Amino acid sequence: MILITDGGSTKCDWILLNQQGEVILKTRTQGLNPAVVPEEELYSRIHSNIDLEPIFDKVKVLDFYGAGCGTVTPVSMLKGVLQRIFSNAKISVNEDTVAAVYAATNEPGIICILGTGSNSCYFDGNEIHNSIESLGYSLMDEASGNYFGKRLLRDYFYKKMPTELASEFEKKFNLDPDEIKLNLYKRPNPNMYLASFAEFIFTSEEVNGYFYKLISEGMLKFIEYRVLCYKEAQHVPIHFIGSIAHFSEDIIRDCMKPYHLELGNIIRRPIDGLIAYYKANKV
Repeated sequence: MILITDGGSTKCDWILLNQQGEVILKTRTQGLNPAVVPEEELYSRIHSNIDLEPIFDKVKVLDFYGAGCGTVTPVSMLKGVLQRIFSNAKISVNEDTVAAVYAATNEPGIICILGTGSNSCYFDGNEIHNSIESLGYSLMDEASGNYFGKRLLRDYFYKKMPTELASEFEKKFNLDPDEIKLNLYKRPNPNMYLASFAEFIFTSEEVNGYFYKLISEGMLKFIEYRVLCYKEAQHVPIHFIGSIAHFSEDIIRDCMKPYHLELGNIIRRPIDGLIAYYKANKV
């Protein structure tokens, strides 16, 4: 049996395939970003899942694709946790961009992830290339959930948010400054906390002028920093993965026009494409 995992900071999808490539189990845990989640918390989030528990010693191959898996230290920690739980499995841990490529295309292109965090890579048809190291939610992650959540909070407290929207924002979230600072500086997963505010934009019935400007500014920054950094950008499609991209397709298209970029696939949930890739290539 092959267990494949598509993990972000907020949630993590687990899919178990049999030797024929058929899905025999689907389940979900909380996010497993090893760059922000402590080791024992990673263990707890996996080990407490009642769907996974019966197969802990039965899985032979575990391929994990996730946010925060781009540097040696967090990858080593997560791999150790997975090996403790799935003791008989051959385990690999890869960046979420690898899964995004598998889900989006088998041709050359630039693949962008817009989730709780953001990332991008260039796929030449055979290998994946990363132009820029990601330093995470506090310094980078343009156009991500935590980027937009941060912008909303800043605009609200700087009184830049339109009055009517500010009133709605107050009703939806606890905006007590002490509570916000507690979540940002004392509690775990501040990136997830910031990203939770972004739903205020993306669950709105319409994209008003304020939201349009906010999203456009984030997308333009992302294009500048994470798309145009690849010299191939003018010659290949630009694919996007994640709910933020799904809900922002028209704005992304508008932001790409001045740069004469070609919009490729926009995929809200990459897990289905990942399953198709495994059926075609791994089983």
